[in-house]
Amino acid sequence: MNFEKGALSNIATVISGYAFKSSWFGEGENKVIRISDIKDNLVDPIKAVHFDADKHKVAEQFIIQESDILIALSGATVGKFGVADKRAVGMYLNQRVAIIRGHNATNSAYIKYVISGQFMDNLLLLAGGAAQPNLSTKDLANMQIPIPTLDEQKCIATILDKASSICRKRKQTIALTDHLLRSLFLDMFGDPVANPKGWKVDKLNDLSTKISSGSTPKGGSKAYVEKGIPFLRSQNVWRNRVDLDDVVYLDEATHEKMEKTSLKNKDLLITKTGRINTENSSLGRAAMFAGEDDTANINGHVYLIRLKPEVINEFVLYIMTTIEYRDYIRSVCVGGIDKRQINKGHLEEFPIIAPPVELQQQFLEKLKAIEKQKIKLTKQLELANNMFAALTQQAFSGELTKQDKVA
Repeated sequence: MNFEKGALSNIATVISGYAFKSSWFGEGENKVIRISDIKDNLVDPIKAVHFDADKHKVAEQFIIQESDILIALSGATVGKFGVADKRAVGMYLNQRVAIIRGHNATNSAYIKYVISGQFMDNLLLLAGGAAQPNLSTKDLANMQIPIPTLDEQKCIATILDKASSICRKRKQTIALTDHLLRSLFLDMFGDPVANPKGWKVDKLNDLSTKISSGSTPKGGSKAYVEKGIPFLRSQNVWRNRVDLDDVVYLDEATHEKMEKTSLKNKDLLITKTGRINTENSSLGRAAMFAGEDDTANINGHVYLIRLKPEVINEFVLYIMTTIEYRDYIRSVCVGGIDKRQINKGHLEEFPIIAPPVELQQQFLEKLKAIEKQKIKLTKQLELANNMFAALTQQAFSGELTKQDKVA
């Protein structure tokens, strides 16, 4: 059974944000929610800007209510949304963000799942066709979605709330393992940049046998082949993780011509260029290559760091992925806001604390134990996400409510 479709406006009102002047910000007690305050499907008002509502008269229609769904209308994150909780109630909404307000609580609970899936994806494909599409309130209001009865909407929202809660708790547990490891490191070694415990400090160049950036194959992207040797770019290097989802390949002949940047097992990789004003900044992300020798290569936006045999690679990598080191990298990089770069000279001078090897080994053992547990948790999260996706598909095809009626 498939539900009949209709416009979102049948069950919700769509309201565009107000065009605040930036010169108004910084005074008064009233807060304004912007695109940057929408995070992880929630509205986070901690960094919301202030303005004086008594001085600048803004209509009440732009005031956020509890359970309002706020959605980005433009920019790199167009389509991301967050549900307003009590923290955001009474705050004002800025331009480039829209409110989707269900006609009732059941509508709102249902809509947040509708706009998180294929219906929003389909709308974005039709929204201008640009690299960064723009949505309008009219686009949202006219978006075609399944519209079951209120009882069916309530049933769907209740089931998906439970499945979503499982996914969220899995994510929180994984995040706790990261916090545990960070606390352990700081307790054992302190801030790796400020070095309050007074450890000996080495330059990265002194710990390495090779520091080199990658290169571009002759012909550039035309040299890529369907299968072959993985060619890692900055989008493949994340914090302590090499992601091959978007990897490209070189043939054996091209790879051999680029032997100077052929990777060895346990080589450290760090991104050379990128922006620093985003949550997942592409500059200075570090990871370790876990593959076999000479089975991958890197492009010019990635550095490889080959450490000496006696150096504990995992310890150096952990230092380079700390919050303190991220801030250090941002302090020494060069260039404008939209394009920063780590020069090789800066990289060679990176300070690395050198506690006794015995202490480093102790930390490494604990790191491996925590990472092993994290792998198990990640698999559980993957299963939970798959379950949620399957339930969502069943929900909008009418299967969930059908089963409920049969029961």
